[in-house]
Amino acid sequence: MTVEMDPEVAAAMAPIAEAAAAQTPPPAGDWKTRRAAVDELIGAATGGWTPPADVTVTEHAATAEDGTSIGMQLYRRDGDQPGSLAVYIHGGGMFLCSIDTHDPVCRAYTHLSGVPLLSVDFRFAPEHPYPTSVEDVYAALRWAADHAAELGVDPARLAIMGDSAGGGMAAAVALMARDRRGPALASQILVYPMLDDRTTTPDPEIEPFAMWSTDDNITGWGCLLGDTAGGPDVPTYAAPARERELSGLPPAFIDVGQLDIFRDEDVDYAARLQRAGVAVELQLYPGVPHAFEVFAPDAAVSRRAMAARVRALQSL
Repeated sequence: MTVEMDPEVAAAMAPIAEAAAAQTPPPAGDWKTRRAAVDELIGAATGGWTPPADVTVTEHAATAEDGTSIGMQLYRRDGDQPGSLAVYIHGGGMFLCSIDTHDPVCRAYTHLSGVPLLSVDFRFAPEHPYPTSVEDVYAALRWAADHAAELGVDPARLAIMGDSAGGGMAAAVALMARDRRGPALASQILVYPMLDDRTTTPDPEIEPFAMWSTDDNITGWGCLLGDTAGGPDVPTYAAPARERELSGLPPAFIDVGQLDIFRDEDVDYAARLQRAGVAVELQLYPGVPHAFEVFAPDAAVSRRAMAARVRALQSL
């Protein structure tokens, strides 16, 4: 049986597909070409979103373990004091995008949910390989917990949230917080997370639709881990799918599209969390690729996905 893309998503993404068909994709490992192209693509997609007028953004900074100042942006809906907070980690395959490319996304989540988001400007690979990025985010989580009172946040209502590579780092930070007896997390909200460096074999049914291809994935993990990617000694804080003991983690919300190369690793992680006694909500959306809601925000399936994520935030 042939898998088909959701018609509304396919229509919205047709110009991207046509442009891609006319170009030769860069080889695996070429992170510079990918960084420039994807940053432009994401920026063009979200640049047309109308920013909500009721969201205020303030600048903050945490101090990383090596003394580096890590910039953060706090998104808050005007007049709201919900008492909860989600530390947000942007996607980008470990080596691209930024808090700027994801600014419209953070504004949308805050506007729709009323829950403040703290977006982290972590350092990424290959300029800063593992463990810099995940340690930067953990420092931001510690900062949020330490400053909870002045932020009007209940430290028992902190969540970690991220999309794609940011979702993978969110899962890793949840592991770190458990293992280090750090801030207690109320939830981990993982949006099509990038969890497993061993996802390197193309699926012929998914690859023609992939907005994040297997070669992209090999590039990202190579940037983060170098020659150790795919080998026997990859740390679980880099690739959370490698963690064997998943008990004691916060409740998880995970979503992924049927045409996303992360589908199987995400579904497997959700099942393993459940077997470890962790409360899990898994949303699997038919006929959509990676980042479908970014490129087709008005599609019915995108609206359902956004509504489910907003509900997960509001449950904090």
